[in-house]
Amino acid sequence: MTEPLTRPATKFPRSRPAAPEAPAMADRRGVGILLVVAGAMTMSMIDGSAKWLVGEGLPQGQIVFIRFLLPCAVLALVFLPSQGLSVMRTRSLKLEVLRSLCMVGTTATNFMALKYLPLTITGSIMFSSPLILCLLSGVALGERVDWQRWLAVLTGFAAILIIIRPDPASLHPAMLYSVAMAVLMAFYAILTRKLAGVDSSLTQQCYISFTGFAFALPFAFQGWTWPHTPAGWFACVLIGLAGLVGHTFYSIAHRFAPATTLAPFTYAQLVFMALGSWLVFAQAPDIYFFIGLPILIGSGIYIWFRELSLATRRKRAAPEPVLRQEAAE
Repeated sequence: MTEPLTRPATKFPRSRPAAPEAPAMADRRGVGILLVVAGAMTMSMIDGSAKWLVGEGLPQGQIVFIRFLLPCAVLALVFLPSQGLSVMRTRSLKLEVLRSLCMVGTTATNFMALKYLPLTITGSIMFSSPLILCLLSGVALGERVDWQRWLAVLTGFAAILIIIRPDPASLHPAMLYSVAMAVLMAFYAILTRKLAGVDSSLTQQCYISFTGFAFALPFAFQGWTWPHTPAGWFACVLIGLAGLVGHTFYSIAHRFAPATTLAPFTYAQLVFMALGSWLVFAQAPDIYFFIGLPILIGSGIYIWFRELSLATRRKRAAPEPVLRQEAAE
């Protein structure tokens, strides 16, 4: 009896295991939106706490120091014992330091402006940073700014002018601090783009916190003033805790919903800042704030969605890589 003839095994390309499907976002977008709104409310507490501490007579350098003290303590106690100095390992030290200094400068200029201006004014100027980013992106990122984005930028700046009403009676020199804050925030966003995929978010957070702590330390004890009310002590804890929790809320929110869904809700921070200015500091927003706010939000959202649309078009137009290596084996 002869053995059955067997055909030699043919080498077929081994199929890859199917990638697990990503969890559907449709039923979780509500969670993401709630997290962003909670993050916006929490982040608005930073400015409110800083303004309260300024009112108690604490120097700006000391307030900046307190702002970064709690995040540094949490990072040092939670991550350094388990991961060591590897959390500080970076592939681009220059970009990390520049980005951290931009955040420190943003915090310092914002706190200096809060000494003289209500939260509604500083918040409105702060949210002009996407418009400034649109202008700077042509030089810093090599992106072309078309006429549609120019129109959105001019519309946004018109909204800022409506809110702050630039006449000699209402202008205050401290508005220059807020303008500097918005410019630094735009540079911060540009550097964040450049660091995308280079270092982990934990490494970036460590550099921001420790750089801010080191930068504020020489100025913290020049005229150190202890809070003299229970509310002042509460603000000292809240200003650091709000920054840490707020950034965490924003990070987790993007796991449940796409950025296009969440972006419009970041402007809720302006609403919470207006409420805090009214309830805590008795500085109610005027009619010009409610006129300019929708225009500012609309221009910012338009720029966001247009940039996303252009990025999607570039991705579709890019040639897909042809993988023939396995089939050739």
